[in-house]
Amino acid sequence: MKLTLTQFQTLDGVIQAPGGPEEDRVDGFEHGGWSVPFGDDDFGRFINGVFDRADAFLLGRRTYDIFASYWPKMTDPADPVASRLNALPKYVATTTLTGSDWENTHLIGREDIAKDVALLKEQPGRELQLHGSAGLAQSLLAHDLIDTIHLLTFPVALGTGKRLFADGGLPTSFRTTASSLSSTGVVISTYERAGRPEYGTY
Repeated sequence: MKLTLTQFQTLDGVIQAPGGPEEDRVDGFEHGGWSVPFGDDDFGRFINGVFDRADAFLLGRRTYDIFASYWPKMTDPADPVASRLNALPKYVATTTLTGSDWENTHLIGREDIAKDVALLKEQPGRELQLHGSAGLAQSLLAHDLIDTIHLLTFPVALGTGKRLFADGGLPTSFRTTASSLSSTGVVISTYERAGRPEYGTY
């Protein structure tokens, strides 16, 4: 399976708590829910298309807890997000969780998350999808395990908050394979990992 990451970010690179005020208040973050005013049909179609390609999900512990508190209650079989999240395998990177009531949940990463994810990628299928899960995403980027990034950049800057590409990350080159603009101004771009950066002088 190809490992894909779908991530929402602000113009200044903040990825923390896009979906609601209480989603993630770590370090006193007070801007939760910043992506919500920009939701439109273009955004919905893109997200539905992403979930259509999923054969399994990989989630960090915090994102898993958020998803598990909401999506199992969404039981409409026609909902392309809920139907896949509820039915497909979900792999949770955790060293503390001991079990889950959400069907088809599997716990990984207790000893070596990079090794466990590499093994998952060797399984047959289309996409192993990572949504949000910033800390896990950073770790997997450092191990060159993420193949594709869907980066949705929202026209807002917040000044504080967690960022996907933190200082000290692995220098990586990407190839832009798609880009579009939603009616509300969200830039939706897809990047494929392309190795190490090249350098030059003007």
